[in-house]
Amino acid sequence: MTLAGPVGAIAQTAVVALGAPALVGTMRQVRARLEGRAGPGVAQPYRDLRKLLGKQSLTPEGTTVVFAAAPAVIAAATLIIAAAIPLATTASPLDGGADLLAVVGLLLTGTVALVLAGLDTGTPFGGMGASRETTIAALVEPTVLLAVFALSIRAGSSNLAVIVADTARRPGHVLSPAGALAFAALVVVVIAETGRLPVDNPATHLELTMVHEAMVLEYSGPKLAVIEWGAAMRLTVLLGLLVNLFLPWGVAGSHSGPLAVVLGLGAVVAKVAVAGTALATGEVYLAKVRLFRVPELLAGSFLLGLLAVTASYFLASPTV
Repeated sequence: MTLAGPVGAIAQTAVVALGAPALVGTMRQVRARLEGRAGPGVAQPYRDLRKLLGKQSLTPEGTTVVFAAAPAVIAAATLIIAAAIPLATTASPLDGGADLLAVVGLLLTGTVALVLAGLDTGTPFGGMGASRETTIAALVEPTVLLAVFALSIRAGSSNLAVIVADTARRPGHVLSPAGALAFAALVVVVIAETGRLPVDNPATHLELTMVHEAMVLEYSGPKLAVIEWGAAMRLTVLLGLLVNLFLPWGVAGSHSGPLAVVLGLGAVVAKVAVAGTALATGEVYLAKVRLFRVPELLAGSFLLGLLAVTASYFLASPTV
């Protein structure tokens, strides 16, 4: 491994950590413009975080260390994923740990931490949100495994860097029925994992509809800032992984130099910005589905992932 590997891992982690609020701000601004509003500006999430960091952090009576530690666990798990997965380069020193199961496990770690924090408060809203989030996670995580496994069959490995590198060498593999089915399944997964429409509405506080917001109602001050920052990073990481799995142009290879890593950073920033804009545009024309319909939507995405795996085995031509 060259020096570009560690440098690339540090650089892509820094870009995710510092640029995630900008992605959220861009998506909010796109929605505002399409809805005929001026919008708060792209930098508003940074101002919100600065304001929260300056406020007092209140801890509900009766909570334990679970409530206090959840924000740090969510942010730490997401930062590890950002350092390990192939965003700007496939040469990260953590590539060995960027296995599909490990990444899904880290995603689930953040989800479980937030669910336990919601239950730890002992409030009805916290329990309600935790129950809903658990139901969603139980359907989403297997879909991630199936959809990416469909891509890993042709690559011969479940390591995400190997899958991205193989797609970069043979882009025709994703232009297939298996690739199309896996892409559709992962789009639904990203929407569900990040609490976007039509699964959840990140801009609402209505008791009957909220999922993510119900678990963080008791947080305030710096802890709430860390949770909001972690959610923004989670959105950035998942969009970056989605675009690189199916459109890996610009990703630096394992033997590339620093210049290739810089170009890879620029490429992933551009791709994530386009993906975020497309997601925000779609939300303008979507309404939140009824809660009891969400499992049906996620079960449909699971079926797409299953069909993607089947197509990879039976419809794809043998690897040459």
